[in-house]
Amino acid sequence: MSWAAHELESYILHGHTKTKVSYLAILLGCFLPDMGTKGTVYGFSIFGYSFKPEHAWDYHRGWPGVGFTHTPMWGVVLALLVLWLFKSREWALGLLIGQWAHALTDCFDSVGVMLFFPFTTQHYSTGMWAYAAQEGRYGDAAAYYGSLGLAWDLFWLAMLLLNWRTLRPSYFFDKVYPADPAWGWMRRRLRMSDRFLVALYHAYFLYGACRIFAWTIWAQTSEDAPMDWTWGGPYWVDKATVDHPSALEFASNTLLGLTGLLVLCWVTWLAVGRRLWWRTPPFTQVEVVGVPAVEAGLPGDGAGPDGGADQDGGAGVEGVVPLAAGEAPGAKAQSAT
Repeated sequence: MSWAAHELESYILHGHTKTKVSYLAILLGCFLPDMGTKGTVYGFSIFGYSFKPEHAWDYHRGWPGVGFTHTPMWGVVLALLVLWLFKSREWALGLLIGQWAHALTDCFDSVGVMLFFPFTTQHYSTGMWAYAAQEGRYGDAAAYYGSLGLAWDLFWLAMLLLNWRTLRPSYFFDKVYPADPAWGWMRRRLRMSDRFLVALYHAYFLYGACRIFAWTIWAQTSEDAPMDWTWGGPYWVDKATVDHPSALEFASNTLLGLTGLLVLCWVTWLAVGRRLWWRTPPFTQVEVVGVPAVEAGLPGDGAGPDGGADQDGGAGVEGVVPLAAGEAPGAKAQSAT
C-alpha cells in the first residue's frame, strides 16, 4: 500500500482536472479506501476483544473481504450516492477521481487490487515493493520506507513541487475556493480567515512531505531496516503475494472484467447517473452586495442585499453578481450598473 502518495497526489489531480471539482472531495476520495479498513488490517483490541485478520492481504484487497473498497466500481457507487444525497457535481466527481487514484496507486505493491471487480477477482500488481501490512503498522512502515516505496513517495513529492503553482494562494482563491461550498461555509460559520483557509489547504502537503522524511529516518535509525532498492523489496520482509494465473487466464479475466465494468458503468449512467447529473446544477460562487460572500444553493444568512431579512430567510436576488476569478472571497462586490 502507498503511504504519503495519497496525500500528495490530490493536489496534482486537482491541478490537472479541466472541469470544476472539489479539492476536498479528491482528498477524501484518496483516503476513503483505507479509512475504514487499514486499522482492522493491522489489528486492534477494544474492551478485551481483539481482531486481526489471519491473512491481512486477502482481507484488505481480496474477496470475500473489504477489497471492493479499492475497486473503480466502488468509486462509481460513492459518486452516485453523493449526487443523490447531496446534489453536488463537484463532490461526486472529486470522490470518483480520488478513489480511482487510490486504487491505481495501490496496484504498484506486491498484492495489487481487483481493478475489474465484481466481474473478476483477478489482482493487478506491478510488484514494485512488498505488501507488508501483516507485519503491523510499524513493520509495514519499515518495509515501505526501506524499499522502492520510498522512491514512489518521493516521485509524488517531486511531481507536486514541479506543479508548485497549485500550492499558491492565488490558485486556491481562483480554482479551489470557488469550486466547493465547504470553504465558504468554513469561512462564514467557523469565522476562518483567508490566511487560515490557505493554511488548511496546505496542511496535507506539509503532512505528506514530513511523513516521508520522518518515517524514513525512523526506519533507518530506530528499526535498522536495511535499504533495499531492488524491485519487489525489501528482501528482509516476508512479503505478501497473490497467485499469478497463466497468460491466457490473465488475458481472459482482463477482457471479461474490462468489458463487464464498461458495460455496467454505461448502463448505470443511462439508467441513473445521467438523470442525477443533469438535475444537479453546478455550484456557482456568488457575492452579495453589502453582506459577506455566500454560496449559491446554500441557505442564506437571513440578510438581503440591503441588510434586511428576505421573506424566505435567504440571501436576496438583487445585487447578486458572480465572484470574479482571482478576487478574494471576502471582497465586497461592486453594484452592477
